[in-house]
Amino acid sequence: MSERLEDIAAAMVADGKGLLAADESSGTIKKRFDVIGVESTADSRRDYREMMFRAKEAMTRYISGVILYDETIRQKATDGTPLVDIIKATGAIPGIKVDAGAKPLAGYPGDTITEGLDGLRERLADYYKLGARFAKWRAVIDIDVAKGVPSATSIGSNAHALARYAALCQEAGIVPIVEPEVLMDGAHNIGTCYEISKATLTKLYTELYAARVVLEGTILKPNMVLAGKKSGKTSSPEEVAEKTIKLFRETVPAAIGGIAFLSGGQSDEEATANLNAINAIGPHPWKLTFSYGRALQAAPQKAWSGKAANVAAAQAAFAHRAHMNHLAALGKWQPELEQAA
Repeated sequence: MSERLEDIAAAMVADGKGLLAADESSGTIKKRFDVIGVESTADSRRDYREMMFRAKEAMTRYISGVILYDETIRQKATDGTPLVDIIKATGAIPGIKVDAGAKPLAGYPGDTITEGLDGLRERLADYYKLGARFAKWRAVIDIDVAKGVPSATSIGSNAHALARYAALCQEAGIVPIVEPEVLMDGAHNIGTCYEISKATLTKLYTELYAARVVLEGTILKPNMVLAGKKSGKTSSPEEVAEKTIKLFRETVPAAIGGIAFLSGGQSDEEATANLNAINAIGPHPWKLTFSYGRALQAAPQKAWSGKAANVAAAQAAFAHRAHMNHLAALGKWQPELEQAA
């Protein structure tokens, strides 16, 4: 595997392959485990993630890289093999989440700023030694039109932090995934999501240029353009595709390494259908694939439910979802294929 940032970025969006986001914080994975009745311990989290990383069909055919959490990148499998080595053996690239989470932005109620820049240079050097070749930083942009959220200050502060993070990553030989997530939680319509996403991406690329980040060695992890969950409206895959590509053509340089969408609270099938519709109206200047967490993991988590006897069934559920998204990344998915499983 080449160590050039551009080559790593290209491998992350190889044809029909996408990223598995397995970087849930301990608090988040506890909530997921609570749903399936599993106690969240270092061992149970290790067992669950090892089960996924050893899912040979899913990992070798459909997954280009795995975003890890600090705990996971240091863990060893039950047989003593570092989890990072299990991932590498499938041909996938290990990556790491490096932000410290979104915190309230002082003076701006409803807005957040992602923290974690302090000490990042040293942490990146450590993660590089542990095998990480890409990293992720998530900025959170909420929408509440009535309260004037997001503010221009919030968008600007988060874009600046993403650019500083990205520059530090590239200095360390690590490809930065820049993730400016415009949340789909609100009551806003699809047009508002489009406008806020446009303001966010425009500011992001202004800051990345200013920070002298090499765009070919970056991956964008954006939201799709969707109506808010509380709006009572569901956008068709065709409308999502049309507005999302219009947005990118107006704001995202063709030079970047690629685009890997977050699922952002969409259902499994919705995330797949929308990705498929986006690719079906190509060709586009960039590779467009998936970087899904819950939309790849919900089915295998439920199938596994903490029982060793369920590992094969859970791996099959993971392979199915990964296969569906593989097809969507090529614009070749069809709803009937879900029923055929």
